[in-house]
This record gives sequence, structure tokens and C-alpha cells, in this order.
Amino acid sequence: MSEQLPAPRLAEAGQEAEEADQEAVNALRAGVMRLSRRLKHQRVDESLSPTEMAVLGTLARCGSATPSELARKEHVQPPSMTRIVAMLEAKGLVRLEAHPEDRRQKVVTQTEQAESMLAAARTKRNAWLAQLVRELDEDDWAVLRAAAPVLEKLAHL
Repeated sequence: MSEQLPAPRLAEAGQEAEEADQEAVNALRAGVMRLSRRLKHQRVDESLSPTEMAVLGTLARCGSATPSELARKEHVQPPSMTRIVAMLEAKGLVRLEAHPEDRRQKVVTQTEQAESMLAAARTKRNAWLAQLVRELDEDDWAVLRAAAPVLEKLAHL
């Protein structure tokens, strides 16, 4: 049984519109997942796992954090995050510092090496995606440009 979309307009629009919306949601999910998988293959450093890259990305976006805060943000167990942080520290990508208010805790901060690596990864992925976009016709590219802020908003809901 498929999930129903909670949009109020569906009750008024009828079964046809609801089915069209369900198909659009399905296509959006499938397209975003395929594109995401393909983007993940555009890596600069093959020695880092996707989870390690995600942690570095979270630190870049949100700033320094404790391992437990990172575990919550990345939806992993704290012991797993402790191992991830230790691996990133061993690679010189993060440093651990004493927490300013609770000396029992540590704060994880990305290093300049991590910042450079993330910038290179972003550049590589953007170039790959720009190449794909060049294959679209102008109408499709205009639709995608208009959808980009909405996709960004969805990603943060």
C-alpha cells in the first residue's frame, strides 16, 4: 500500500491529481537517489568512506562539535562516531580540543587539510554535474535552475 501525500490540495483535486502527485514523488525520489549515488563516485580522496566525508561536510557546515553532537547529526551511534573521529584525526583531517565548558568532553574541529580536500571534492562534483547539465535543453535547464532552491529546502526539512 502506498503512502498518501498529506497536501491539502489532494482532497480537492481528485484521484487523478493524487495519482499524478504520487508518480511525481516516486520519480523525484528515484532521480535524487540515482544522482546522489553517481555524485558520491566523484571523489577526490578514495581513502575516506562516505560516512567520513559526511562528517567532514557536517563540520564544514555547522562548525566544531562534540562527537555526541556529530553522532546525532549523522544518525550514528556515539561509539561509531568515536571511531570515525579517531580515523579522521589519524589522517590529519580533524583535531580534538578540550571542551570550553566541560573538560571531560572533546570538541572536534576540521583542519585546513580537510577544508582543502572538501573544496577540491566540491569542485570536482560541481564540474561533473555541470557537464551533465550541458546535455539538457534550455527549457529543462531553466526548470532545474528554478527547482534548485526548492530541492535545497527539502534537503533541510
